[in-house]
This record gives sequence, C-alpha cells and structure tokens, in this order.
Amino acid sequence: MTQRVELATVIDRLAVDEWVTEYAAALDDGDWTAYRALFAPGGRADYRSAGGVEGDAEEVAQWLAGSLRLFSMRQHLIVNRRIRFGALEQDLGDTARVRADFINPMRFATDRDAGPEGSPAGAPDFECGGRYDFGLVRTADGWRFIEVVVTEKWRRS
Repeated sequence: MTQRVELATVIDRLAVDEWVTEYAAALDDGDWTAYRALFAPGGRADYRSAGGVEGDAEEVAQWLAGSLRLFSMRQHLIVNRRIRFGALEQDLGDTARVRADFINPMRFATDRDAGPEGSPAGAPDFECGGRYDFGLVRTADGWRFIEVVVTEKWRRS
C-alpha cells in the first residue's frame, strides 16, 4: 500500500469507529432523531435476539423509544471493535463491517433513582451483553449504517 492509501484507511477507520460511538450515544441519550440519522436510506436493525424487533430505522427507533423509556440510566459500552473494509462497485473502502462486543448496564426508572440534581443513583438493575454486527456504506454525507444486528448472549436482572 502507498502512504496515501494507508492514510485514507486510517481516516476511514477513525470515522467508522466514531460512527459506532455515535450509535451508543444516541441510544444512551434517547436521541431518536440522531439514531435515525445514523442510517442510510433503507438501513435496517435487528434486535430480535434481545426480545425486540427487526425493521427499518424508523420502526426500530419507535420501538427503542418505548422500550428504553423504562430505564433512567443506560450505558452502552461497545468494545473490541474489529473493522473490515470491503468493495462496492469495485471501489475498495466503500463498505465496512464492524463486529464488536457490548455490555449494557441499565437502571429502571423509579422514584428511588433520584440522586443529586436528578441523576440516577446506585447500581444497575439490569445488565446484558453480547455482540453487534454493523454494516456500513460510504455515502455523499459520510458513513451510514445499512445494517445493525444485535446478538444478545447474556442478561442479568
């Protein structure tokens, strides 16, 4: 590889990694507008292994908004990210696959949660972990998800 190609690959890796972080932040903050904007047109997500739904970004965002309302504290920790770039129409680097592990502690929303200034207090009531498989495509607006698949491997409540 030339230095120019290596630099472009590093820049793409950072951009894809940041996109996964934006995904976690949108879920934790309950920012469903931001969640929808993470997806390319026609992008889909599959949360069925976690007891959820599979569908386009709009359908899934609606389900997430209702389901995650139960939790006053959410923290999606997405780690061990493995990024691989692929070809789209013979241009290397226009698609990416990310496989990453997650742990997700959450606290049920109740009156006993309130700590200083309304912040959640205490340990999480619910935790789950597993793996994410993200499919991304480069668009005119940057990287966007075309697929998010959640494989929940364990949970504790």
